[in-house]
Amino acid sequence: MRVRRGTAVAAALVTALVPATAAAAEPGAGIGDPYFPSYGNTGYDVGHYDLRLDYRPDTDRLTGTATLVARTTEELDSFTLDFLLDVDSVRVNGRPAEHSSEGHKLTVEPSRTVAEDRQMTVVVKYSDHPSTVGWGDVPSAWHRTDDGAIALGEPEASWWWFPANDHPRDKATFDVRIQVPEGYKAISNGELTGRQTRHGKDIFLWRQDRPSTTYLATLAVGDYEVHEDTTASGLPVYNAYSPGLDELAGPARASIERGAEILEFQEESFGPYPYNALGGVVAGPDADLGFALETQTRPVYSHAFFGRGSNTYVVAHELAHQWWGDHVSVDTWQDIWLNEGFASYAEWMWSEYEGEGTAQELAEFTYDAYPADSAFWTVPPGDPGADDVFHASVYDRGALAVHALRVAVGEEDFAEILRTWQEEHAHGNATVAEFIDLSEKISGKDLQTVFDTWLYTPERPDAAPGAAEQGPSTMSAPAEPESWDTIQRNRELFHEGGH
Repeated sequence: MRVRRGTAVAAALVTALVPATAAAAEPGAGIGDPYFPSYGNTGYDVGHYDLRLDYRPDTDRLTGTATLVARTTEELDSFTLDFLLDVDSVRVNGRPAEHSSEGHKLTVEPSRTVAEDRQMTVVVKYSDHPSTVGWGDVPSAWHRTDDGAIALGEPEASWWWFPANDHPRDKATFDVRIQVPEGYKAISNGELTGRQTRHGKDIFLWRQDRPSTTYLATLAVGDYEVHEDTTASGLPVYNAYSPGLDELAGPARASIERGAEILEFQEESFGPYPYNALGGVVAGPDADLGFALETQTRPVYSHAFFGRGSNTYVVAHELAHQWWGDHVSVDTWQDIWLNEGFASYAEWMWSEYEGEGTAQELAEFTYDAYPADSAFWTVPPGDPGADDVFHASVYDRGALAVHALRVAVGEEDFAEILRTWQEEHAHGNATVAEFIDLSEKISGKDLQTVFDTWLYTPERPDAAPGAAEQGPSTMSAPAEPESWDTIQRNRELFHEGGH
């Protein structure tokens, strides 16, 4: 779940369009995503990011040295990184390199051509005030707070704090060393491997040892209250709460601290948890977040999700993303249903577990919530378009599509599909077409009509999935599931926070 993009974003992308067959080494060439063609670069694959950062909350000055360890996929005499901040210097394989910036692209020209299939180490030194930079109408992923900042966004986030090959196809491991004024907390992904205090500075060392896409990397600096623990299986847990939560601190803790329990439940459906740590960050009102985001191992939540009390449904949504979106990531942003449809359906599964409404009941209430003439039904979750990647249809109709699959194949095959998907695409990327193929292979059924109806037809289907199988109702109106109000409020907050 995240903030929606404004429709003006597509116009900003037009100037960056390049043919899919263009040479990847050309400055500005993208990785080939049909929705966001300027993002990323095909000329290399990053295996590891080493980020050494110093942040001063009072001035919003971020100083960094980013080392990217990559392997070339073709001969390179130039290449691009996605980055917006002011760059001091660049080295490629130890030698100074020419560099220039235009838009969100940092173009690098090595002093020597780098051959195909060779290791390439790129070191970028930079310093800037992230809150002062931007690109077109793309929402900034750098959110200043009264006591620091939070970096997160989707589909672009790294641009404001480290240079990257910014597309889900290029996953890498991360080491983040962040230095802040003494007394502040600095939070990133993965496991906290060390803490030091030197010369009035606190230094935090974070390691994400499993591959991550760049938009799932996060950084939060501030005066957080932290709760550290371990799960029953020994995973380190690191939960952080903004001091500005005030009366919302209790409901937030009552939700986030159930993360390990929710995780255990989801492992039964999705398979073993794929990462080395667990946790969450709850931002206060000063962060001005209208969304939550599944940043790998450590989702970030707006305070607003807890305004009516505890909310384990948003936690279930973001933790489900650790499998659906993080572990198995989209191949292109057209495949976003694989992320949001399943994370939304995970809320329905958690509702069943909690005894607060079955998935069938929630499917029918969701279907009934959108009249036949609603524009909601005109956006197909299987191909929503660049302007509507985070449209309500991708979430709610996306969840209806998952339920339609469950009804069509039955419980046993549904469970096998979910787990096999995670096993076959572990730490990789995949498409909706591949998911359909797997579902048909395991179930032995032709499911094209099911997926066409719920993912690709721009009109309202005749009935909610599974509704006909329930037979005529004996009540004048079905009882509202207990979870319905919270789940719908989550959607409302998400859309209110859109740009």
